[in-house]
Amino acid sequence: MTTAGGFSRYRKLFDDPRWAPALVRATVLEAAHPQVGAALIDNSTFVTHPWRRLRNTFHSMRRMCDADEAVRAREAARLNRLHARLKGECRDQRPYDAMDPAARAWVLATIFESAVTMYRLSGQPLAHEEIEGLYEETKGYLRALGEEDAHLPPTTGEFWPYYDATVERELEDTEAMRIILYKLFDHLPAPGVLSGLPTVWATGRAVAGPLIGAVTVASLPEPFRRRAGLPELPGVTTLMRGTYLAAGLTRFLPEDWISAESVVDVLSATPGGDDPASRTAAALHERLRRAGAFLRLLSPLPVPEPAASSVPVHSGAEEFFRDVLDQTGDGYLDWPDLAAMAREMATRLDLDEPEETRLYEAFAGWWRELQAALDTDGDGRVSAREYASNTAGLAGPALIRVAEVLFAATDRDGNGTIDAEEYRALFRTAFRRETADTGGAGGTKSASGADTYDGAAFVRAFVSFMSGRLRSSPFDPLLRQP
Repeated sequence: MTTAGGFSRYRKLFDDPRWAPALVRATVLEAAHPQVGAALIDNSTFVTHPWRRLRNTFHSMRRMCDADEAVRAREAARLNRLHARLKGECRDQRPYDAMDPAARAWVLATIFESAVTMYRLSGQPLAHEEIEGLYEETKGYLRALGEEDAHLPPTTGEFWPYYDATVERELEDTEAMRIILYKLFDHLPAPGVLSGLPTVWATGRAVAGPLIGAVTVASLPEPFRRRAGLPELPGVTTLMRGTYLAAGLTRFLPEDWISAESVVDVLSATPGGDDPASRTAAALHERLRRAGAFLRLLSPLPVPEPAASSVPVHSGAEEFFRDVLDQTGDGYLDWPDLAAMAREMATRLDLDEPEETRLYEAFAGWWRELQAALDTDGDGRVSAREYASNTAGLAGPALIRVAEVLFAATDRDGNGTIDAEEYRALFRTAFRRETADTGGAGGTKSASGADTYDGAAFVRAFVSFMSGRLRSSPFDPLLRQP
């Protein structure tokens, strides 16, 4: 059994720079499972908001491996509530359920196997007892989620035949897997630290995107690679090993340089906030801005022609629909998009029951209202054209209810106002500056003289933003964050 401190191997793994390419590999193998791949395509924001998804996933894994059993139990309960909401049908009408025990076991299996592979590819294969210890922690992780580990073999000797059989018989060339390998890195949006620096980001992505894809493909199990028709370029095996070796060498850098938590926080931070990660991001942003200007002098990039659109949507409405409403990036507004908004807000506020369920129910009510007002062709979703034809339909009583529930969840002490600390929990940015820029819905003074944000101002700002009327507000980075 895994003891309270028994996840030490995984905690150490998370800060190993080699884990970055290994985690991409594990994610590809997860996405190749039909159940997991379908859930990702229908519900995940990993394409449109990859840095936000990275941060939330990283902190969730950290909590699940925390030395404190109470922290693990609380995170496991949150994950179970989240996964229980992810069910539906694949594009070929096969049902999927994120709570499926076999699929959940496979996710943990890919993490374990990719960790073992990581050490082997970097020239430091794990000893037998280390592999056994890591496998016990993997089964302990599954038990912490409330699953008996029966869907994972009891011993490592039985694990490898199970793993090979799953790769051979169950994995498929899924859409989610192809997106991760070939679309995600080629079209990866700039993290907050590089926002406004297209030259720097485009230059780095043009090199790193194909490299990550090629290295990941080369590291996949050969039987699956052949069956899925994934090409292995000449010399890429050497490149793959070199990548893992080079990543391993970075562990000799100062510890605060390679701390996974620091790196993830900086990547997902928005310059302009008042937390340490945002201040670091702002400093890096300024240095990179100067580097970008220098690169443009040396090799100016051509200005792309604007793409023609067959949908006559006003550019402002189209941008709002794409960047805010369409959270999953499939070109439509439907329930998974609003569920993603609720999930991000609940995650930022670290909600427990029943507040989390109230927030989801409020968003579900808004979705029913949106369907009635905007879904003119009855296909169960809202297109950009339908949205543009009736933007007033977004601001009904159900949206006001969402704002009221969100305000109550943010007002943790229940005093009817949001103070600076509560404000930062949701927005992760400065209180005074942001509330001063919300078109009159700003902060006020409480009886004690402290800055506060009252419910009426919060509701006005939220409804104005979500209905597309107010284009600059604290909610902008909350829902647009890449």
